[in-house]
Amino acid sequence: MSHHLTFRAGVAGAVLAAALLFAGSPLAAPPLPRTADAHPDFTGVWTNASVTKLTRLPGVTELAISAAQARARARSNPMVRNLDADAAPSEVSDRPPSVGDPGGYNAFWLDPGRTYARVRGEFRTSWIVEPADGQLPFSDAGRERVRQAGAFARRADTPADPEALEPWDRCLIASRGSGGPGMLNNIYNSNYQIVQTPHAVAIVVEMIHDVRTIPLFRDKAAAQAGHGPAVLQPWFGDSTGWWEGDTLVVETLNARAEQGRAGPLFLTPQGRVTERFTRASRGEILYEFQVEDATYYARPWRAEMSLTALKDQLFEYACHEGNYAMSDILRGVRAGEAAAGRPASP
Repeated sequence: MSHHLTFRAGVAGAVLAAALLFAGSPLAAPPLPRTADAHPDFTGVWTNASVTKLTRLPGVTELAISAAQARARARSNPMVRNLDADAAPSEVSDRPPSVGDPGGYNAFWLDPGRTYARVRGEFRTSWIVEPADGQLPFSDAGRERVRQAGAFARRADTPADPEALEPWDRCLIASRGSGGPGMLNNIYNSNYQIVQTPHAVAIVVEMIHDVRTIPLFRDKAAAQAGHGPAVLQPWFGDSTGWWEGDTLVVETLNARAEQGRAGPLFLTPQGRVTERFTRASRGEILYEFQVEDATYYARPWRAEMSLTALKDQLFEYACHEGNYAMSDILRGVRAGEAAAGRPASP
């Protein structure tokens, strides 16, 4: 080989090595998508389905675990084990647990996620990061609220008043806190579609097809001044938003009392939830929220989760159980009153 060819081969090799080094460096990561007004673009479909929940399981003390621990614990997670058992073949002779009990959802209908979530590169055992124990810091009033909610859910009597049922039983809002704020993962339909404009962000919640529409303001002061009157307490509260650099900040006040009493995130209308959305990569949004409510909690608390991009589109979720259940519940109560010789309730 001539000296000239050797020199050219050496240059080509150096260029190739430099290209490979650059491709493997963080600088080579594709730029995050941005809108025409230069803000990060959150438009798309996202999910927070995961074994990770708001609080940690009993006996779990650490926030972050290794990949091997995450795999092992996911396999032994109570929800995953129940799904695996429920998905096993059943006998034709199988019967409901008791007479008149048709049973609940089987595994076919559930999609809670089967892995622990990665947040900031770590496998997390809870969304809560503060307090450090991963538990909700309830006040005495908060613990009483939890007790009341549990007693309400375990009632044996059938309510004669449809409004005595939880709002998700009446097909009004998403169950288990998945509508937010903050947005918690559910036993299925833990998916969200975000639509963004220069003046507002809309978050479509797949469960019960809720939509949170958040107006955007020029800064924090303008957003806080943009809240409506406290007497107005809409579902999901009164949310306004603003940008802090590349992070979208959303503040929610005046949560509807009927929504806030059922949990798992308990709120009074005087509580405040501050959410932060930061585009971590093309496939991930870092979602953080802080809850301040001096009635139910002894201190503010904070949670972090990842919203992961989905290629799928959302289909309509049409909730009809509540529509039919209401008339059937009322018909059954009226029949019981007639059989007992009592006058019908109004």
